[in-house]
Amino acid sequence: MQMPIFEKYIDELLEKSTLDVPAWNIEKAKAGLKGGWNYIDGCMILALLEIYSATGEKKYYDFADAFINHRVHEDGTIDGYEVEEYNIDNVNAGKTLFSLYELNGKEKYRKAIDLIYSQVQTQPRTEEGNFWHKKIYPHQVCLDGMYMGQPFYMEYETKFNNKKNYADIFCQFANVVKYLRDEETGLYYHGYDASKSVFWCDKETGLSQNFWLRALGWYSMALLDTLYKCEPTGYEAEYENLKKVYVDMMDSMLKFQHESGLWYQLPALGDKEPNYLETSGSSIMAYCLLKGVRLGFLPESYREYGLKAFHGVCDKYLTEKDGKLSLGGICLVAGLGPADNLRRDGSFEYYMSEPIVEDDAKGVGPLLLAYTELRRLAD
Repeated sequence: MQMPIFEKYIDELLEKSTLDVPAWNIEKAKAGLKGGWNYIDGCMILALLEIYSATGEKKYYDFADAFINHRVHEDGTIDGYEVEEYNIDNVNAGKTLFSLYELNGKEKYRKAIDLIYSQVQTQPRTEEGNFWHKKIYPHQVCLDGMYMGQPFYMEYETKFNNKKNYADIFCQFANVVKYLRDEETGLYYHGYDASKSVFWCDKETGLSQNFWLRALGWYSMALLDTLYKCEPTGYEAEYENLKKVYVDMMDSMLKFQHESGLWYQLPALGDKEPNYLETSGSSIMAYCLLKGVRLGFLPESYREYGLKAFHGVCDKYLTEKDGKLSLGGICLVAGLGPADNLRRDGSFEYYMSEPIVEDDAKGVGPLLLAYTELRRLAD
């Protein structure tokens, strides 16, 4: 795949998007809702800011700034965001504010950063000290939630709080390794209930049943991006330990990479029907491998696995229809519970039942992030 083709695809998505109705938020579109403040849009806007950083092409910054500016008021309050919802997913979009504030100095972005940090300060926690994924998910840690909250937390501590809560961040990762990692495969379960009472968990371990690709991907990004935002002076041992966790994660995931370069929706179950090669998690892994090599966390030899993943996704799922490009193979959503949603039980059948869609930001955003690594490599 030639890189200009991928740029054409991103430009087409932006042309189809408005500030209220982004073309990449399929969940909102299916529900007939406008965009608000959510991790899905946050993932895409963050990717646009990264491609601006990698290429200097101002159109990406202009759209990203307009999109966030449209939602953030002068006093720092944010349309569609409430601290008291205590949904760690909603912290993710706050990452865009750091970059935008550095680029244009809008004081309202700084105020919005502080507002989101106030959620981090008061987020309910498990008895081990980890953030609940959501208020409606009491005592539960979702693997993907580490990406939604921890890199923002680390960047705030580094830039604005003199590293006062670094120990807390490292401790939360250590708990995930302790409670969610499977010794045999090196993979991590999708969820953990510290109370060991919710319907989807094993009543002895508190763990869900399966390893879900996108959660594994988000967690990999959490490790990488948290390391990237960290200034380890004074925390060298904790930093080096987290780096080892990241490298171990990459090595564990590579054991399950398909010959196409992609990973299965449930990686450990391979070609068990109707398991399928999935775009979003594979794109995340492409990014994690390529960026990990660039930052020196991984040996140069690992780049080929990241390139294989990126090109594999494009070859299999980036197709042209009626003169327009479209990215398929994206799992729309997967979750565990809440208590009144017994369908979301973490079983193989459940993960296979969720819709597979095209052009959703959960696939497009990570693939764009991987593309920025290719651009940096080319330059």
